[in-house]
Amino acid sequence: MKQTEKKDSTGGPTRFLRTASFWALIVLIPLAIFQVMDTSRQVEKDLTYSEFRAQLDADNVVRVTITEGVKVEGELRRPLQESGVDVDRFNTLLPTEASQDLLDRLEEKGVEVEAKEAAANWVNYLISVLPWILIIGLWFFFFRQMQAGGSRAFSFGKSKAKLLTGDTPKVTFADVAGADEAKEDLKEIIEFLKDPAKFRRLGGRLPKGALLVGPPGTGKTLLARAVAGEADRPFFSMSGSDFVEMFVGVGASRVRDLFEQGKAHAPCIIFIDEIDAVGRHRGAGLGGGHDEREQTLNQLLVEMDGFESNEGVILLAATNRPDVLDPALLRPGRFDRQIVVDNPDVRGREGILKVHVKDIPLGDAVNLKILAKGTPGLSGADLANIVNEAALLAARYDKDRVYMDDLEVAKDKVMLGAERKSMVLSEDERRVTAFHEAGHAVVALRVPGLDPLHKVTIVPRGRALGITASLPEEDRHNYTKDWLEGQLTMLFGGRVAEEMVFGAGKITTGAGNDIERATSLARRMVTQFGMSDAIGPMSVGDQQHEIVLGRELSQRRDGSEQTARLVDSEVKRILEAAYASAERVLTSNRVRLDEIANALLERETLDADDIRLLEAGEPLPPLPTSEEPAPPALGPGSADAVPMADDRPAEGSGGEPAPALA
Repeated sequence: MKQTEKKDSTGGPTRFLRTASFWALIVLIPLAIFQVMDTSRQVEKDLTYSEFRAQLDADNVVRVTITEGVKVEGELRRPLQESGVDVDRFNTLLPTEASQDLLDRLEEKGVEVEAKEAAANWVNYLISVLPWILIIGLWFFFFRQMQAGGSRAFSFGKSKAKLLTGDTPKVTFADVAGADEAKEDLKEIIEFLKDPAKFRRLGGRLPKGALLVGPPGTGKTLLARAVAGEADRPFFSMSGSDFVEMFVGVGASRVRDLFEQGKAHAPCIIFIDEIDAVGRHRGAGLGGGHDEREQTLNQLLVEMDGFESNEGVILLAATNRPDVLDPALLRPGRFDRQIVVDNPDVRGREGILKVHVKDIPLGDAVNLKILAKGTPGLSGADLANIVNEAALLAARYDKDRVYMDDLEVAKDKVMLGAERKSMVLSEDERRVTAFHEAGHAVVALRVPGLDPLHKVTIVPRGRALGITASLPEEDRHNYTKDWLEGQLTMLFGGRVAEEMVFGAGKITTGAGNDIERATSLARRMVTQFGMSDAIGPMSVGDQQHEIVLGRELSQRRDGSEQTARLVDSEVKRILEAAYASAERVLTSNRVRLDEIANALLERETLDADDIRLLEAGEPLPPLPTSEEPAPPALGPGSADAVPMADDRPAEGSGGEPAPALA
């Protein structure tokens, strides 16, 4: 401990002196260069006394300066040749001190005479040697820096990894919720580091590495920080992008330096975040075969499991793109474990919410279990954002606590988008939007098996003019064919309602996003899920794959042209069947369609309770008249306020995106 304090106390002044010396050299070098150039620019010709008298007699001397009565410096009227260069200045020495005869002669020729004392010898000496002192000092400075190896100017190949120390604020597994399985796997690695003999007595070996895989925002980096806080071992943290530089060989050098530091602190943990930046597929494609990224990856593979073993160094990495990683990186012996960190279930979401509200004063009626049930499919980052938005909303209205209504408003803002209160729609546009959303709502109510309605609104949110949101009663991992067909029917409910109420010539661009989602879902039903009798249980190549760096540019085709035409035909058949189903539902429920649309025009937003009252044929409660700030009603305005469908996704059929079907 004393040694550390001594090092810290002396490091500051030393660093200051180095920095000051460097900037002093930066300033003085141009001055020295200027001095050298200045002296070289003023070339003088040495004349003997006889030559000087000859130039004086030829009336070629303009002015002279006599120093100490002996040294004469002067300027010529007509330049002389010196090494092929015209020189108009000269200097000479007098045999004796300047006599009166010489002065009379100079005066006779009209020469301007100046007399001065000689400057101190040390000044002249300093001026003459200053450039050389600076040059030698500069080389000495850089030589010392190269020997030390710590200079930023010569440390391109040094690792940028950060070593977490005891002063770093610790994150423990208690701060992580919703990833119980991932925590168990990581706890086992930590236990191995603390007590390796417990596992080695049965022949077990220390895992080489663990790869955290999962969608963005699920807590992969947070888990790594928790490992750093729990392990009580040296923990090096680095980003995958830190390996890549413009200089050739820098990435491989940094990998070597990183593992050398790890071996020096073994047993330890090295964490590389976003490893897909350096671990992508090798081979042909956009990256070429010998680029800097591949050389960095090759060095990483060698360090993880090469000829020389790195005993006691565990590599922990995180990525949300495991599909682009090189297979050699994923094999056992390098990454022995792939730990999946997926979106949390309802219990996980409740646990995450409890973690984030730990330091927030909550109202008595706050029920996190209800909030967790109403946020299916959200990641840990989304839930943290909901809590933060609720706290900001409560602070905006000077509340002393965060209440349930604040959390509900924040949830809608995160899931559905922020309300665009400044967007003004005309009455015609409000009416079209109301019937469009009412069409989605009626289909959702009448088609069995669909998720219950959560909210219907014609208040613009995000990039949508209106939203019909459904929330599942429980987390769903598999989707039946009936549910998918019902979802397609619901997606077409808005367009069918527009056509039914206003006519085929008055349909709008509002269904653009609905049609896009329906087409994508129907195509996946045919090509991936085997839900078409014409195609059968066969996977048909999807031509919409992204070109991945390091993969081939060509797209592989799994079927013939005839199969492609058959796929298109089946997709169209499924979409037309869903459209016809939506027409039958809305035709038989036209009264309910009008009721919901009129209620939307009056209230702008209907929640699940309002929908339940309309279904039961009961009147809706009166609108609140509280003085609390409320969203202003959208009055008449210009139709130009609606952007074109190709500029934005038109209003969708729900606040949550189409489910990510596996």
